[in-house]
Amino acid sequence: MPAKPTTTVTPEQRRTAARSARLDDEALLAECEQEVFIASGPGGQHRNKSETAVRLRHGPTGLVASATERRSQAQNKATALERLREKLEKRATVPKPRKKTKPTAGSQRRRLEGKKRLSAKKRERRELGEQ
Repeated sequence: MPAKPTTTVTPEQRRTAARSARLDDEALLAECEQEVFIASGPGGQHRNKSETAVRLRHGPTGLVASATERRSQAQNKATALERLREKLEKRATVPKPRKKTKPTAGSQRRRLEGKKRLSAKKRERRELGEQ
């Protein structure tokens, strides 16, 4: 699985996400652009012919959350709102700075032993090839 590209989040974006994550459902929905569309997949005629899938686009941050798994638009809206809130909370958190660590003595020893075994194997092959 390819790694996600890292995006730099500014302190202003963090503050906006934190403020929005603390809002109640109605206020958060007021900040969002709601889009309903027809979901595909299993679920029969009720799912395939009615607009039950919900996509919420948060205006201030640009985050998008959607839900299509239920046959009820209200349930999908609640699920999409939960997902949007989780994304906002994730955007608001500041990652801990990484501490550089040295390899342990045991790991250094094991790596060198592996290199010695490999070089001995190659040395034997070279000697067999010269004969």
